[in-house]
Formats: sequence, structure tokens, C-alpha cells
Amino acid sequence: MILIILLLLILLIVILIFYFIHVYNVLVRLRQKKEEAWSGIFVQLKRRRDLIPNLVNTVKGYVAHESETLENVIKARQQAINIPKNGKLKDIAASENMLSQTLRSIFALSENYPDLKANQNFLKLQEEITETEDQITASRRIYNSNVQLYNTQCESFPSNIIAQKYHFEKADYFELDEAEKKVAQEVPAVNF
Repeated sequence: MILIILLLLILLIVILIFYFIHVYNVLVRLRQKKEEAWSGIFVQLKRRRDLIPNLVNTVKGYVAHESETLENVIKARQQAINIPKNGKLKDIAASENMLSQTLRSIFALSENYPDLKANQNFLKLQEEITETEDQITASRRIYNSNVQLYNTQCESFPSNIIAQKYHFEKADYFELDEAEKKVAQEVPAVNF
């Protein structure tokens, strides 16, 4: 009888050890997926930053008296570059959202300058930046999905005990800025 109880106790301990190993490995795997997804966002953000000098130089020749807009884009790009990849997510998101807004102001300028609007370099750069913005949005969606899975695992019982003990900290989402949230929530008007 004591032997059976001892064997059951040993079996229970072995099961708990395997469960601990499983949960720990799930947390590691989810953290790695989250970091891989962040890397995907960062690649697209870097691509956009690399396209900006060409865009600014193309626009400069057409809109000489709009230097404030161009300076704002350059300043926003530099702020985005200065934040390290492993910096605070809120700081990165804020600087990238500012960069997006300043880029929109350049594209709005093109409406006032027909020659610029017809320039092939400008059109190509505008297309590449728009494509990059779409890829950033898709990457952000993937990242936020991975963050949701990771955070759920970190907060769910009993895996939250292991997460706290081994410092698996809750991750932040890469959020839209307030202006983009407002635009995303508005219902578009359709007129025929």
C-alpha cells in the first residue's frame, strides 16, 4: 500500500515536471513569435524611412516654398531613426505615427503641384511608400495577434505562475494613433 502511494506520488511529480516544461516551452515559443513579428514590423518601418530621402529630394525641386513641410518630414524621420529597435514600443509607435502624418502632408502637397503629381519618380516613390504602409499594417496585425496569444498565455492560470516566476512580462500592442483610430471608426459615405 505504501509502495503504491509512493509510486503515485512519483508519477504525479513526473507529470507536474513535464507540465512545467511544456508550459515554459509554450511561453518561450510565443515570445519568440512575438519578437519575430516585431522584427517584421521593424523591417517595413526601416524600408519606409529609407524611401523618405528620395521622396523629399524629388519633391524639393517642385515645391521650394513648402520647405516647412519637407523639414517636418525630415525631422520626423530622424526622430524615428533615433529610437532603437528595442526601445519602448509606445515611443516607437508615436514617432512612426508622426512620420506617417508628415508623409500624408507631402502627398497632399502634390495636389497643388500638377508637375509634381505627374512626375514618374514621385509617383513611383508614392506607390512604394503606400505599399510599405500596407505592409506595416499587415505586419502590425500579425504582431498584435502574436502579442494577444502571448499575453493570454502569460495571464492564464496556471501558466501565469510560471510566467511570473521566470519573468515573462506582458507585451504591449503596436497601436494606431488617435487620428488613425478616429478615421478607422468612421463610416464612409457612399454617394451615387
